[in-house]
Amino acid sequence: MADWEVVIGLEVHAELLTKAKVFCGCSTEFGAAPNSQVCPVCLGLPGALPLLNKRAVELAVKAGLALNCRINQFSVFDRKQYFYPDLSKAYQISQNALPLCSDGHVDVVAGDTVRRVGINRVHLEEEAGKSLHAGEDIMSAAYSLLDYNRAGIGLIEIVTEPDIRSPEEARLFLEKLRQLLQYAEVSDCKMEEGSLRCDANISLRPMGSSTFGVKCEIKNLNSFRAVQRALEFEVERQRALLEAGEVVVPETRHWDETQGMTFSMRSKEEAADYRYFPDPNLYPLEVDPSWVEAIRAELPELPDARRDRFMDAYGLSRYAAEVLTSSRDLADYFEECLGEINDPKLVSNWVMGEVQRWLKAHGLEAASSPVSPKDLAGLLRLVQENAVSNIVAKDVLEEMFATGKPADVIVEEKGLRQISDDAALEAMIAEVLEANPGPVADVKDGKTKAIGFLVGQVMKASQGKANPQKVNELIRQKLQV
Repeated sequence: MADWEVVIGLEVHAELLTKAKVFCGCSTEFGAAPNSQVCPVCLGLPGALPLLNKRAVELAVKAGLALNCRINQFSVFDRKQYFYPDLSKAYQISQNALPLCSDGHVDVVAGDTVRRVGINRVHLEEEAGKSLHAGEDIMSAAYSLLDYNRAGIGLIEIVTEPDIRSPEEARLFLEKLRQLLQYAEVSDCKMEEGSLRCDANISLRPMGSSTFGVKCEIKNLNSFRAVQRALEFEVERQRALLEAGEVVVPETRHWDETQGMTFSMRSKEEAADYRYFPDPNLYPLEVDPSWVEAIRAELPELPDARRDRFMDAYGLSRYAAEVLTSSRDLADYFEECLGEINDPKLVSNWVMGEVQRWLKAHGLEAASSPVSPKDLAGLLRLVQENAVSNIVAKDVLEEMFATGKPADVIVEEKGLRQISDDAALEAMIAEVLEANPGPVADVKDGKTKAIGFLVGQVMKASQGKANPQKVNELIRQKLQV
């Protein structure tokens, strides 16, 4: 790729966390029976008039502020006209020439490079319905069914500048974008429920050129991994064409996850004419600057600022701080636990390690963990007090996730309290030393690494209940090391 520069721009749709749709009062709850959350407004029936949801505007402004955008005092809702079965009224209410937010940026760290990705615009629009294809995908479907529950749900569309220079950077940008939108409580960003979707535009140009190449748009990108894989495939496809002296055709392409390939859907030889014009049923939107400042004041601490505070206030490494602030739920979980037991290193190690492992195993987010921050603090307090070893504590946490019981109850029920009594430990140590004359001789000859083996044998004999530090001390005393 030394001779070619990759140019990528993304168009991201995020569903807003409103209880009602953007221009009517229908519910936005996910998973309802098909076509049960519709009305004349969101279906676009004759005579039905839209009424703008103020909460949707507030969340769009929040998103713009989180993305360092300028919030425009004056914006206009337009009709974007096209025919598709899931768009029952044959137009979508969107914003074209005068969006709500513009000229923002997001900084993305890729290795040692910090890439500033420009945000061209963030605008409000309504969602279309959902087509359910009878087949593996849209390309092979025998027929499609339509569910209009999603029609009219409030969205923001976030359009980047063509500033992304690799498929990996595209994935990292999306991860950062999701993080920002979740922190600001603008969207839940659940890709599996369709509340975060991405289309990618990609082209190649000779290295050093300032002229853009011919771009292709890729659709059906339903995970961050899919975005990176599809773009990687498209880079190689376009490079092969260019180096063979052929041309890249401007088109929309479909990503097939199973085959790991993109396929042509339709040509983009001519720009689509959506015949935008201001919606006659909606006034232009005028936003009071004082209201914008009030929204800005309500923004929570955003991830970069929280990461820096974790490093400064708690002495955490940059890596640990980035992992813990990767989601707002996880950062909240860590700080709530820290409020119960003031040991940042101990708490961070457990939250990043065992807690994350079991959350992933159960398919849960930190906010829905059956082990509360207070319960985790109770377990870690037992570790601090040497009431249980780290090994036993890991087993106790597994039981806590499975049963919801607090740590002290599990420890007492299963008799897991750590053995620190000298007499009991000395009896076990005597048996282990007698059964392992070779390692004992090694220790006496100065090969102190063998002490670790002997400690391990005592831990095994005690089923993990022995205090390992105490065992180590007593073995050294016994063997006069």
